[in-house]
Amino acid sequence: MEIDRKAFRSLSSGLYIISSIDADGRLCGCVVNTLLQVASDPAQLLVSINKKNATANAVSTSKRFCASVLSQDTTMDLIGTFGFKSSKDIDKFSEFDHDICESGLPRLTHDTLATFEVSVDSTIDVGTHLVFIGTVKSAEVVGEGTPITYDYYHRVLRGKTPAKAASYNDGDDPAKDEIVEVEETASSEQKVAWRCKMCGYTVEGYPDGLPEDWRCPLCGMGRDYFEKVLI
Repeated sequence: MEIDRKAFRSLSSGLYIISSIDADGRLCGCVVNTLLQVASDPAQLLVSINKKNATANAVSTSKRFCASVLSQDTTMDLIGTFGFKSSKDIDKFSEFDHDICESGLPRLTHDTLATFEVSVDSTIDVGTHLVFIGTVKSAEVVGEGTPITYDYYHRVLRGKTPAKAASYNDGDDPAKDEIVEVEETASSEQKVAWRCKMCGYTVEGYPDGLPEDWRCPLCGMGRDYFEKVLI
């Protein structure tokens, strides 16, 4: 039987920032869409993180993590920073509101509705990812609003799935809505834009091409990763 990769998008999930600290004291964080409550007494959460993520190594080492529930107002630059860049290369928290919990873990509060601090009880190797199951040590409501969903991220924000995400399916691009690839001159009612093939970021204008030194503000890819589209 064939597998329609878009079917996985119908599975309800949100977007969350998982943060921890590694053995060298470096603050680590990444976007995940697999965060579940699996027990109520004691309250326990499950999170799945790609083994290649610096955050996975940090959680494995510290046996602790914080989870921040993102709101629907979350900006693409936050998702781009935590979803498409590595904590090994940059301090992801430097440009966004955050604090340090009593346990020493970083906690993102920017565009956040609620946070959880979790102590890891067990780890399961599931191939590309590590599944961490832990007991909630603290939980706090820090904002009001609507939680962002995985569907909203794809359908409305036109975001792409990072290759390290648990929900990544090779060749599964997000719905393009009213964006179409350019094959001929744009009509008077259409605008030229450029879309990053890595993260989905779209910028209008530049009909003659992006500048040579252009870098995607979300994932950092150069102009060679952008395709011309009409909107």
